Amino acid sequence: MTLSVAQIDRETDELVGEWLTLTEVAKKLNLSPGRAKQLLRDHKLIGVRRGGGEPQVPAVFLAGDDVVKGLPGTLTVLLDAGYDDVEALRWLFTPDDTLPGSPMDAIVAGRHTEVKRRAQTLGF
Repeated sequence: MTLSVAQIDRETDELVGEWLTLTEVAKKLNLSPGRAKQLLRDHKLIGVRRGGGEPQVPAVFLAGDDVVKGLPGTLTVLLDAGYDDVEALRWLFTPDDTLPGSPMDAIVAGRHTEVKRRAQTLGF
């Protein structure tokens, strides 16, 4: 399976903030570059192109040497609801007054079950 990576728009890019290249992700997770690409193919992470070059991943997707708990399941739910990678990023990083913060802020804070529940309602 080939790796398909979307080009990101300026608005979503600004919502995300800090990015890591796939090479940086591999180093932080102590993985080979091939295994890091597999995380994108398996939708455990989302990577996009920002002005060319290698795919980049939001830095907040990583906690220490692992993927943030609850993120892969939330990504699966969003993609199953029909969101593409850029739409999923936009949803994850758009502020939501009812959380507070963004869905990604809530995932990082350990409230991934609530975020996943909200993501599931998008598909229905």
